[in-house]
Amino acid sequence: MKRLLKVYMEKPELAAGMLLILLAIVFQFRSNGFFLSPDNLRGVLGLIPETGMVAIGVTLLMISGEFDLSVGSVFALMPMVAGKLMEGEMAFLPAVLIGLAVAAGIGLLNGLITLRFGIPSFITTLGMLFIARSLTVVISGGFPPLLPDELPTWLFTQFIGPGGLVRVSFLWFVLVAVMASALLSLTNFGNWVKSTGGFLEAAASLGIPVRSVKVSCFVISSLLAGFAGLIQVLRLGSPLPSIGEGLELQAVAAAVIGGTALTGGVGTVLGAIIGALLIRVIDNGLVLSQVDGNWFKFAIGSLTILAVIGNSWLRRTARKIRVEVKA
Repeated sequence: MKRLLKVYMEKPELAAGMLLILLAIVFQFRSNGFFLSPDNLRGVLGLIPETGMVAIGVTLLMISGEFDLSVGSVFALMPMVAGKLMEGEMAFLPAVLIGLAVAAGIGLLNGLITLRFGIPSFITTLGMLFIARSLTVVISGGFPPLLPDELPTWLFTQFIGPGGLVRVSFLWFVLVAVMASALLSLTNFGNWVKSTGGFLEAAASLGIPVRSVKVSCFVISSLLAGFAGLIQVLRLGSPLPSIGEGLELQAVAAAVIGGTALTGGVGTVLGAIIGALLIRVIDNGLVLSQVDGNWFKFAIGSLTILAVIGNSWLRRTARKIRVEVKA
């Protein structure tokens, strides 16, 4: 029994999962049974890929011991670049690849500046947040570019599954989640990420290329943010310069709620997904419960603080249980 309790406490994403189930039950009751209806679930699941991909990228970076506050701006910049290129009659695939290259370049720049000059990533990416957002507005010229009518939007926005419950973008999200989880759990690179974030000096002394690991995580974070932005733009039909504002803080909140340690070295892709789901569930559930929408940020902020406190307590308690078992 103690061993099971210890395992549970060492996996804070399980606590977040239980909270998700509890909130689903509460909102189902408050909405008179509408919350879990197919129509409402279709709306909730339709938004998860956009938030979830960003949360996964930010989680990987946080596990390596760094932060990225520029993902919300990259979320807008990448599709803006691709949209402008397509407006200039470039084909969809080359335009998207160039947009992703821009996103990757921003991640690379974030990593190189942070590590070369020893600047806290919080400051580096805060500056990049403003730079990328400004570039997005400048490139747009004040007006969102007109996307061609023949774009293969069905690759991302078409509803599929029983009753059209999810969009194709959800399959992209599942693919990204599986690949990220495998990368973190089944490869040497994943072990390097955890070691770099949790024991930087020890990792470096063991020959782990800690600088390359961190830079790679910056690039992955930006790439996923850009790809998620593309999905939202294809869903909305227009690359608005304002999309993604505040998304970086939601992504960090999702990672923390899902059990990622602020100090690095600890976290899971599953936790990031559960955290993103919790944010979307709270947002949707408050609306259905006819609660003032201004309470949404209050709820997310409170949950983030409680998650940090709770996760710290769970880990300390788990260590005590281990000591007791040995005794």
